[in-house]
Amino acid sequence: MTRSTRQRERQAEAEQQEEEEGVRECPECNSDNLVKSSDRAELVCEDCGLVVEEEQIDPGPEWRAFNHQERQEKSRVGAPTTQTMHDKGLTTTIDWKDKDAYGRSISSKKRSQMHRLRKWQERIRTKDAGERNLQFALSEIDRMASALGVPRSVREVASVIYRRALKEDLIRGRSIEGVATSALYAACRKEGIPRSLEEISEVSRVERKEIGRTYRYISQELGLEMKPVDPKKYVPRFCSELELSEEVQTKANEIIETTAEEGLLSGKSPTGYAAAAIYAASLLCNEKKTQREVADVAQVTEVTIRNRYQEQIEAMGIHS
Repeated sequence: MTRSTRQRERQAEAEQQEEEEGVRECPECNSDNLVKSSDRAELVCEDCGLVVEEEQIDPGPEWRAFNHQERQEKSRVGAPTTQTMHDKGLTTTIDWKDKDAYGRSISSKKRSQMHRLRKWQERIRTKDAGERNLQFALSEIDRMASALGVPRSVREVASVIYRRALKEDLIRGRSIEGVATSALYAACRKEGIPRSLEEISEVSRVERKEIGRTYRYISQELGLEMKPVDPKKYVPRFCSELELSEEVQTKANEIIETTAEEGLLSGKSPTGYAAAAIYAASLLCNEKKTQREVADVAQVTEVTIRNRYQEQIEAMGIHS
């Protein structure tokens, strides 16, 4: 086979692959900002407005539903797979209600049979100690995530991190609760919804020191690249709990940005730094809050706020 023949074959394969994958960029302006319009079955370039493809095949269901109840009634498949359940949600579930499909009560003989089936169903869902471990850990992650009020994406990421830790045998010699809590803390940081160690330890059954120690071990062993937490991410939540205005929030972010550029943030706790900036901003905007009130919300000491506050106002050139 000659060199030119091989080149032609490779080019043909590349063209075929491109056809299978579909159009990736606009032929008019070479932009990759293409948007699918589901109602008109078109692929449109957002930059120049060219209709790249039309009459696209709709992979969705053939039926229409206008509310959640109709969607549930017409749907013919189960819930999507999820990492937050030990069997990824692929198991059979036997309903606890002793009723048939029409809502009528079943006989006592059938009730006894269903009770027995439920019992065996629960037993066979976890075939070994590893699955029981995973089931308990994921339920703990779900409980703590609910108490912290974090979104579903954080629970999924925490479950994936815990599964990786279990696969790498990092749980040996450590408590299941400790590793589960550390996985949740890592997931919060990964997803940009930071929660302090104090907040995590409040909803956990593990001490703060153990969570921090286990988190450092897991992140190192699994190669989780964690960026330092930005104090500005704590500002909206703390301001909301303190019932402060948007003006205070903007001023606090400005203080954090200005002082961080001068290197004051290095080696400091992000929660304490954010709390001090909020305290300073509340004074500057005439919405005074006491150091005690801010410290309670941020779960830091008043001494921390005083120290960070003095450093920040000096860096800003403000005289108290």
